Amino acid sequence: MVTIKAFTSVEQSLKLAEILPLESADMKILPFTEREYRVVPINDIAVCGREDEICAWSLAALLDVLPDESEDNHFLTLSKEGAEYCCCYEDINGNSFRHTFADNPIDACVNMIMSLNELKML
Repeated sequence: MVTIKAFTSVEQSLKLAEILPLESADMKILPFTEREYRVVPINDIAVCGREDEICAWSLAALLDVLPDESEDNHFLTLSKEGAEYCCCYEDINGNSFRHTFADNPIDACVNMIMSLNELKML
């Protein structure tokens, strides 16, 4: 059975919460039992950030926080290359500037956010 990752993991969410504005999250992870969580969407009146909540990001929210275009005309692309997903910045000629790979698109985007944060490019 193939499962599709729909949002950031608890570990990824905690790291991203240190980097990204919490308002950019569109999901929240709530404790269900000692070892289980449930994920619910954030609606217009709900907020994320109470002590027992962890902000989480869907693929759409991650793509929203990644810059579409850099100052030097590099553009964001997300593509599947074989068994891996590639999150990449490339120029109009298709030359790669920075790229990250993962086995699912959410991990590829999280890896790119971490990379851009280290480079102070977010």
